[in-house]
Amino acid sequence: MIKNNGQKLWGKALKIIQGGNMLLSKNPDLHLPGLWPTYFTKAKGCHVWDLNKNKLTDFSFMGVGTNILGYANSDIDNEVIKCIRKSVSSTLNCPEEVELSKMLIEMHPWAQKVKLCRTGAEANSLAIRIARSYAKNTKIAFCGYHGWHDWYMAANLSSKDSLGQHHLSGLSTVGVPKDLTNTIFSFKYNNINELEEIIHKKKIGIVIMEVKRNINPEKKFLNDIRFITKKKGIVLIFDECTSGFRETFGGLHKKYNIEPDIAVFGKALGNGYAITAVIGKKKIMNSSKKSFISSTFWSERIGPVAAIKTLEIMKGIKSWEIISTQGKKIKNGLEKLSKKYNLNISIFGLDSIISFKFNHNQNKLLKTFITQEMLKQNYLASTSIYLCINHSDKLIKDYLVKIEKIFCKISSYIKKDKLNNILENKICEDSFNRLN
Repeated sequence: MIKNNGQKLWGKALKIIQGGNMLLSKNPDLHLPGLWPTYFTKAKGCHVWDLNKNKLTDFSFMGVGTNILGYANSDIDNEVIKCIRKSVSSTLNCPEEVELSKMLIEMHPWAQKVKLCRTGAEANSLAIRIARSYAKNTKIAFCGYHGWHDWYMAANLSSKDSLGQHHLSGLSTVGVPKDLTNTIFSFKYNNINELEEIIHKKKIGIVIMEVKRNINPEKKFLNDIRFITKKKGIVLIFDECTSGFRETFGGLHKKYNIEPDIAVFGKALGNGYAITAVIGKKKIMNSSKKSFISSTFWSERIGPVAAIKTLEIMKGIKSWEIISTQGKKIKNGLEKLSKKYNLNISIFGLDSIISFKFNHNQNKLLKTFITQEMLKQNYLASTSIYLCINHSDKLIKDYLVKIEKIFCKISSYIKKDKLNNILENKICEDSFNRLN
């Protein structure tokens, strides 16, 4: 096992940073407790260097889905460096925000107005504020993960774990005003009857959802949602923070030919630089003119500059096709290996965001074992893989060779009923409550 200065620093971080770090997904106990490298010194392409100068190949989150064009893309970084030298802020606005807004509207002709911000959660909150400015009713039906703000977390006020089916279970409502009880209601993906019942009973004015995450939409599901929301005068928001630019040039909704009223983009839009966007129909966006929506750092220059160059490169190389093609190779490889070693696994997600799980009562242990064994071979890997354009055929072949050896071990351990002693430390956590 590689030496680990990252864990030493994590111990210090826990004493002075609330929760240890800034993003739950990067909590090391969710990956490999006591052993995960935790911190990086630099990253390039799909490689990451830790505090011990170990070069690690990232077949894991790739910046939690932000870096489709790879870490430290030189063309994007050079544009950002130029803008930094000219200053990223001033009393005046940066012209790049106009250019970026125009690009987003051109790729989504149904939308006429844009608002830029910097994080996915605030973009979702911004979209909700705009929608509530327009909607007759302000109650929300949702399907998917949409951030940490009060409007969303309030789902767990009326039902203890409404958010469990969409994200991590056990999310506490501490700090969320009780007055928000019964303002937001969860529905299951592909369950149109459940949504219709909620709309009928709860006076819903807004539906917000991810177009797709782990499973494919059933034949009429998205069309039915659009039909119902139009008929009832309900604002339909597609949260494309994760799915955007991964199967089309723009929102995944373009693939299904469904036009929402508002769409939210983030993560890959700036290839690691902080930039998110809310786009929408003119009449709906204009309804928020009297609502105070403003933030100093929404006007900084780096985000728009990075996004403009990112979109230019994506369009030129059709990056969504590259990552989807490479993802299919990994999916096919995992499926073949699971059959070869008689392992019952489920593979799901977009072709460029692969997830798999063992249909076994020790799934979490097996997930941790994969991370443990892959780390020994200088790979950041678990049971989720976000593809980038730097995941070459050679790297994928090497990954599958390494994962095959681990599948072989797992198969042997299961047959011999020897799973209890395969970990060198604790099982990874998967519950927010257990991290606090």
